[in-house]
Formats: sequence, structure tokens, C-alpha cells
Amino acid sequence: MTSVTNRTTWTPWLYLAPALVVLGGLLVYPIYQLGLISFFHYTQAQVSGGEPTTFQGFGNYAELFGDEQFWQVLLATVVFAAACVVSTLAVGCALAVLLTRVRAVPRLALMLAALGAWATPAITGSTVWLFLFDPDFGPVNRVLGLGDHSWTYGRFSAFFLVLLEVVWCSFPFVMVTVYAGIRAVPSEVLEAAALDGASQWRIWRSVLAPMLRPILVVVTIQSVIWDFKVFTQIYVMTNGGGIAGQNLVLNVYAYQKAFASSQYSLGSAIGIVMLLILLAVTLVYLRLLRRQGEEL
Repeated sequence: MTSVTNRTTWTPWLYLAPALVVLGGLLVYPIYQLGLISFFHYTQAQVSGGEPTTFQGFGNYAELFGDEQFWQVLLATVVFAAACVVSTLAVGCALAVLLTRVRAVPRLALMLAALGAWATPAITGSTVWLFLFDPDFGPVNRVLGLGDHSWTYGRFSAFFLVLLEVVWCSFPFVMVTVYAGIRAVPSEVLEAAALDGASQWRIWRSVLAPMLRPILVVVTIQSVIWDFKVFTQIYVMTNGGGIAGQNLVLNVYAYQKAFASSQYSLGSAIGIVMLLILLAVTLVYLRLLRRQGEEL
């Protein structure tokens, strides 16, 4: 009896073992190396083997937290990510509701267009959006009558342009996920709410949103993780972080420290800080799921 119980206990782990080995090689070891470098003085001289590495302890983190630019970039990252998440959820949820109101052909066209945006590589989408808003050849300025206005020159206009691109490539995931959740809601519930005289907004706020809460939690947390670590769109559309670094976010800031300035230890420290922030967000996500009775 004991052997059968032990076999039952270990069987799932045997099936998971290949995936765990791959994840260990792709995630655990790089994170270990990242954390290790963040505790040493590691610059181009150490990479070239010219000077030995010296143990810094938490010195790199102290230097990082003592840098005023780091806190400015962290604040900009949080605000930008929050704006992207809210905008993505608003657009995705609105279009998910719209999908339930239109006929089959418009619904199929909208789904295909959204999936096309979702499947577009970030660097390709960023280049296309730069062309659309180009001050000399872009059609947006011509339509709006803005002349040679440069969207990437100002800090807020550049962030706004990047936000549009991020929302454009992110809303399809929210739209498809929420649409699937809405289709799973019993039609009798929606019909009862409509018979009681509830408006579409009231139906969404009082009926659909509470029933879709687990799905909304999932798409929100995943959007937070994706938007917090945006790199390609910022780097391509603002040419590496904007004029005088006015459009830096943490990922681009870490890249500049590590590769542009050859301060690999500081870049690694920024990466570890980002990892801890995202782990905290993930723990909040798991706690919310448990509170809602989900089985993890």
C-alpha cells in the first residue's frame, strides 16, 4: 500500500521533470548569474579579463538606490505601465463587448485584425507606428493638420505614442480572453438584467464584471508584467530612451547601464530589482486567486 502511495505521489513529478529541467536551464541559472554579478564590481575590464572581480556586497544596490535618476526612471516606469494596463483593459473589454453585439462577418473581421496586431513583432509594429506619426511623411500629421510636428521630441508625446503602440499590440489578448468569458455567461442572466431595465454599462458593471473577475484578474496581472518590462517599443520609438534620457524605463535604463556604460554589475542590480517587483506582483496575483477559491 505504501509503495502504491509513493508511486502516485512521484508520478506527476516524473512527467514534469523534463519541463523543470528546461526551465531550470533557461530561467534559474541565468537568474543566478544575474544575481551573482550584481554583488561584484563587473565592468568591461573584468569581461576582458584585464582586472580581477572584487566583491561589492550590497554596494551596487546602495549606489543604485542613491542615484536620483533611478528613482525618476522607476516612477516613470510605474506610471507608464499603469497607463498602458488601464488603456489596454479598457480597449480590450470594450471590443470584447462589441464582439457580442455584431454579426458574424464583422466579428470575424475584427478578430482577424486583432490577431494580426497581436502576431506582429514588436520591432515591426514600432517601426510602422513611427512611420505613421513621422513629421515629414506620416499620414497622421497630414490628417490632423499638424505640419511637421515631431511626436518623439517631447517627453509626454513620446510616451503617448509608445503607449498607443503597446495598447495596439496588447489589447487582442484581453479582447479574446474577456470575449470567451462573456460567451460562457448564461444568456438568461443577461436577459433578466435587460428586462429589469439595466443599461449596457450597468449590465457590465453589476453583472458581467463580477462574474468575470477571475479572468479580469488574470489579464490585469499579465498586462502589468508585460507592460512593466517594455523594452523594444521604448528603445526603437524613442531612439534608446529619448532626448537626454527623458523616456527611460527600467529595462532600457538597465540596458544603458550594462551595455552602453559597461557597468554590468549595476545593470544586473536593476534586473534583480525588476525581478523582485514582478515577483511581488505575481504573489499578489496568486493570493487573489486563492481568495477567489481557485485551485492552484
